[in-house]
This record gives sequence, structure tokens and C-alpha cells, in this order.
Amino acid sequence: MKKIKIFIALMLMLGIAYLASSCDPETYSLGKLPDKSEIKFEISQDFAVDPGGNTVNMTNLTDGVTLTWDYGTGRSNKKQETVQYAFKGDYTIKITAVTAGGLVELDPVTITVTDDNLNYVNDPLWTYLSGGVGNSKTWYLDLNAEGVSKYFAGPMYFYGTDMGWLEGGDGGCYGGDCWNWNPDWNGNEWLFPNGAEDFGTMTFSLDGGPFVTTNNLSTGTNEEGTYFLDKDNHTLTFTDATMLHDFGNQDCVESWSDAKLFSLTEDTMQLGVFRKDGCGGRVLLVFNFISKNYNDNWVPEDVPDPTPDIDLNGGTVGDLLSTTTTTTKTWHLSPDSPFDWTDLNGTLLNGWQTAADYEAAGWPGYTSADQATVINNKITFSNDGTVTTIDSNGTEMSGTYTTDQSTNIISFEGITPYFPIGSSWATVGTTSENQWKIVKTATTGSVVTDIWFGKRDESGKSEYMVFHFVLDNGDTDPDAEVKSILTSNTWVLDSNRTYDVATSYGALQGPTIYSDFATWAWNPMPGDQYAAGDVGVDYGDMTFNADGTMVVNQWADTGSMVQLTGNWSVTEGELTITAEMLHPWSATHEVNGSLVGDNYVADWTAIRTFKIEPGALLLQANRDPAGSGEDAFWITWVFVPKS
Repeated sequence: MKKIKIFIALMLMLGIAYLASSCDPETYSLGKLPDKSEIKFEISQDFAVDPGGNTVNMTNLTDGVTLTWDYGTGRSNKKQETVQYAFKGDYTIKITAVTAGGLVELDPVTITVTDDNLNYVNDPLWTYLSGGVGNSKTWYLDLNAEGVSKYFAGPMYFYGTDMGWLEGGDGGCYGGDCWNWNPDWNGNEWLFPNGAEDFGTMTFSLDGGPFVTTNNLSTGTNEEGTYFLDKDNHTLTFTDATMLHDFGNQDCVESWSDAKLFSLTEDTMQLGVFRKDGCGGRVLLVFNFISKNYNDNWVPEDVPDPTPDIDLNGGTVGDLLSTTTTTTKTWHLSPDSPFDWTDLNGTLLNGWQTAADYEAAGWPGYTSADQATVINNKITFSNDGTVTTIDSNGTEMSGTYTTDQSTNIISFEGITPYFPIGSSWATVGTTSENQWKIVKTATTGSVVTDIWFGKRDESGKSEYMVFHFVLDNGDTDPDAEVKSILTSNTWVLDSNRTYDVATSYGALQGPTIYSDFATWAWNPMPGDQYAAGDVGVDYGDMTFNADGTMVVNQWADTGSMVQLTGNWSVTEGELTITAEMLHPWSATHEVNGSLVGDNYVADWTAIRTFKIEPGALLLQANRDPAGSGEDAFWITWVFVPKS
């Protein structure tokens, strides 16, 4: 037996699918198409309920025939249907009969309602939706062209097929298929395949009738029709119009005219429609809407900008600018890529690397001819809080600066850094608060050599204009100052704790520092922890000679002083040694009762430079997991000049 295929598509549109059969699989036949006079129905107004005739009963009296009632404010194919018109006026009810022989259009019936009965729309949900009797209310999808959702996490959520009105049932569950996923728009832009755009508006009216107008910019359609809000069953039905939606999901929904109401308040609304099986499985796509009033009066939450993850090379923002290995640092504007834009996380939006890149991108004014002058724009930060600038025109300025370790913001006083960028229209400047934010850094070896200072866009765009500065080595040995500091002193462990630096995450104090140099610091004194040595023990000294040799007088666990010799060098602020760094002999470790020598730190020559400045030398050695039984960790030892 085969199912007849003729008329099925049309019948499905009306909600009814008929099956016919034939004994001959190659022969199909329809029943007789009845005359419209043979189809009986009754339409009556219940004046006992409503003196104005607002209540209308429609009854199908013909067996084997389905009648579709199109009553002006909605459609139904129930055998018995009752409609309650809230507004007076003439209503024409169109009737279509679905028979075994085909469709029969019956004569329409016009009824007259003489009085308003606004009780039928006098409900908070009707008011939330339309603004109330005599008013209209406009709604937007909660996603604008800039990709911003103002109330919900995103414009569309996913729910199981047995979910519905969220304030009823078991939190909106009315069966076995109950689940939900409410994705953020950011990171899930595939929700709307065509992306964020201006989707248009959807307006519900109760001025003379339940009218709806949809101006759907995404699909390019303008529709006018009626709607019916079933406040008890929490459904919203459109007639001669469809729900506002995106074009990308246009063909993946069973019906854009029949929606489940998931939530409705003065400012927000959620409407669910069934997704087709062929589009990833039948689920409820719930579209999130906000009212025009909410949309127009929305003010973005004052959320602090994120702090981009920059490489501080183990130090502070102040160290980065001025004092990692010297007391001052000078930075010059990059001649290759002096300016760009980044997002709030520090990702370059253009990625220009050469002057030719600017020309290729069509940015006027900056060319390779400007490079020779751009490099003369310089700013110098000192660890005493002073800052000086000289621009490519020879103008000099000076002032002071402070840094915020938590936000990487630099604030200026008495100076507003300003630099021309060649003949370009672009210039280097600060924000209205006279600030920069370090948005991005780059390193060469272990030294930060590039900084992008960011000026936050103040028009509302979520981006920075950034100015690329490069560490200026001048015409002399860039490590001359470091070498001078090293060779001018004989160094000892800071067992008396003369070095004491306050930071936002805790104090940095000698002789030993455990810290991530971002959130915490612990500084044990001699006797408190074996890496800090024992109380009252002179562990020796360490000398760096101008000829590149070094001498370490090291107190050993044998109870005697041992002299170690080797060589040293400095490259880009990083100290390299071939003799073991001076350290407490107690910075060893026992395994099963046996001393395993210097396996707490496997190699005391494999050091890392944390800071070199007059009066302080901070060197790091890596804790060895095999010898210590603990995780690897760079421990900092503090040395000061020998008195």
C-alpha cells in the first residue's frame, strides 16, 4: 500500500495530512470533490456571554471533512472553536474545507461585533506585549549591528522540545525533553550565519485591534497582519505576518508564525520556534527581544577594560619602563611601525610592520621618507618618577609619572607626551586623563625591547590607538651602566635585609625572595628557610672584575671558605657567569638522609638576571625538581655592596 502524495504539501500547510490508499500501486485516485452546499457548519454569536456579540462559536458539522477557520485575528482547524473579539467591528470568517477530493472554498461569513470587550486583552501579558489598549509597542532582537546584546547573553538560546513558559511547570519543563543552552554572542557568532546587523523592528498594537507590523531588514520583508496572545497556554500566533528573525535561520524553522512564549516582561521577551530536523535536529530556537524603550535608554555597564597580558620579564611596570637593569630607560618611536590599532586585549588590528605596509593599506601621509625623523621622537623614564621627552622638532619637556601595576596605566603630571609622526596626519598623544596604557610588549632575548603605549578610543569603540616605541640603545654600549654597577662593588648576600621594596603584591626584601612578581611575595630571613641561610653566617662575597673575570669566596658546608673563579659578561642586561653564584650552603637538600650537594639548585651558573641597579643585585637560580623533590621555581637571591 502506498501513501498518496498529491496535495500533501498543501494539506500540511493547513495542519492536516490525509492518507489515501489504492490496491493498485501504480494507480492513484481521489475521492469525489463535494459541492460546497454539502458541507455543513455553524457560526453563531453568544449574546448571552457578550451582549455585543464578541464571543463567536464555530462548529464543523460534516464528518470526514476538516474545516480551517480564518477568523481575522488567527486561524484554527478545530472541530469546535470559540473566538472572543475584544474590539467592535465587522469580522469576515473565511472557511476552507479539506476533503478527500481536494480543497473546497466555502462562502465567507461576516459577523458584526457592536461593543468593545476589553476584558479579553486586559491582562498584564497583553499590556507587556503591546503597551495596552489604544497603544502599540516596538521590539528589537537583542543584537545590534555592532554585535552588542544589551540584556541577554546573546540573541538566541536553545531549549528542549518540551520546554515553554519559564515561570510555569518545573522551571519551564512540561515533558521529558527539558534542557537549555544560553550561549554568549561573543565566540558564538555562528548562531546567526549572516552575522550581526540591524534586524529591524516588530510592533504589536492594540489600537482598534490586535495588529502586528514586522519590518524585517534581514530578510527584506515588510509584513502587516494580526496576532493572538494565548495568555493561558503561553503561545503567540501571527496571521499574515511572521516573527522578526535573522535571514541565516530563515529556512530552518517549521513555522515563523507559531511561537511559544518563554518569558515576557515590560522590557524583555523570549519567543521559541521549532527548528527543522534537517537543520541539526528538532529543538526550540528561542529568540530574545528587548523593547524599544529599553533599547533606546540602555547605558553600557561601566566594566573596566581588560588588562592585556604583557611580558614584564618578572618585574613591575615601573621596572619595564625604567629600572630592570638601569635607573633610566629611553624609548624612541619605531620608524617601521609607529602606530596601529588594537582590540582591548592587545591584538593588533592591522599588523603593519613596515612603512610600505601603511602605503599599501592606503593610509596617507606616512612613508619611508618619514623614518629618519620619526626615530628622533624619544621618551625617557627614570626610576625616581621623572620623565622627559624630546620630539623630532627638538622640543623638550619634563614632568613626572606614576604607574598602576594592576592596570598597566601610566599617568603623567606636568607633561603631556606629544610627538609628530613624520608628515602623517597621525600624532602620538595621551587620553583626556593624560594617560597611556601599556597594551603590548615584545622581547629580544630576555629584555623587553618594544612597547605599544595605548590611547583608549573615547568615542565608544572598543579599541586603542597604539604607539610603538623601541628601547633606545644610543651610540654607546647599551650595557655600560650595568657593567659599571657590577664592577664598582664587591657583593654579599643581603642577610641583614637592607634591600626593601614595596609593591602592590607585597614587599620584596633580602636575602631571598619567593614570588610570582604579580600577586604574591614571601621573603624568609636567615634561619627561617634553608634558601635564606643560617643566622650569623658569613657566606662570603662575589667580585666582578673589569677584565671579565670573577671571584667567588664561598663558605662551604665543610666549614671552610672555598674560592671559585670564572668569567662574566653582560648582553642586553642579562648577566652570564661561569663560576657558581654566591649562595648559602644550606641551599642544598637531603634525600633519604644523605646530602646531595647543590642539587637543590642543579647548576649555580645557570642564573637569570632579575634586576641590577646601584646598591642592589637580584639574581635568580632555578630550583631543581629531581634534587629538591619540589616543583621547579626561579628563586631570587638579593646581593648588596660589601661594607
